Amino acid sequence: MIILFGLAGSGKGTQGKALSEIFGWRWISVGQVLRETGEYAEIMNRGELVEDDDVNRLMGMQIEKTEAEGYDVILDGYPRDEYQAEWFMDKFAEKIDGAILLEVPKEELYERLALRGRDDDMSKESIDRRFEIAEQNFYSIFNLLEAKNIEIRKVNGVGSVEEVTNRLVDVVKEMVPGARVQTADVNGGEIERSYGE
Repeated sequence: MIILFGLAGSGKGTQGKALSEIFGWRWISVGQVLRETGEYAEIMNRGELVEDDDVNRLMGMQIEKTEAEGYDVILDGYPRDEYQAEWFMDKFAEKIDGAILLEVPKEELYERLALRGRDDDMSKESIDRRFEIAEQNFYSIFNLLEAKNIEIRKVNGVGSVEEVTNRLVDVVKEMVPGARVQTADVNGGEIERSYGE
């Protein structure tokens, strides 16, 4: 199991999908899991966070279901905070191969978020606040991962989608012995070609 971390606009969703295609794994996004339940649309549309216990329950069920089907997992957007991370580590620490932080300068993140054009992305003040909270959470989560001797790698997230994907593929191969590329097509399936989409 690989966990992808990154600030909003870093491309972790795009890259998570790409890696799942390339390695034949399953990409599990917390946002997607929550949306598919149909229970949290109102909360998410207001830009609010779903309760940690609900997130943990749903993500735990999804991870267990995916592993029972014989797939490795790429997590995107989970765990989001220290509480979620503690619960997650208690259940799944032995299955985590590593964590990857996609690093992108904030000036580029502002540009990418402006291209996305979502209402919650548009105010620089709100973006900065989101970044600040996320970075505090990363620090707490990484401390928990390090305490379990789980490797954390930082990967440069600047460049074309393909360039960043290639960097990530190299790191995943180092983290997961036996990981095999299933397709050479970085843009297989419906993988987005732009971080602005």
